[in-house]
Amino acid sequence: MAAWMWISGLLTLAGVVILIVLLVRILSGGIASGGRLQGPPPMAGSSAEQILAERLARGDLTAEQYRELLKVLRGEPGGTG
Repeated sequence: MAAWMWISGLLTLAGVVILIVLLVRILSGGIASGGRLQGPPPMAGSSAEQILAERLARGDLTAEQYRELLKVLRGEPGGTG
């Protein structure tokens, strides 16, 4: 009987800890859709080229897409737009 109370107490404590951790992560914006962690947003005042470089580093863009968008931003010939 005492063992059962000890085990149920530990399970309750573990449940409370898990709920607190999840609550903190959700309130801090650490969980994105699908339960995956989201990277930090671009820093305020970042230039468009810096944002493009960050997207390339994260894998959001291919190298070809990055080069094409960079041309567009810089107004170079061959850039789409």
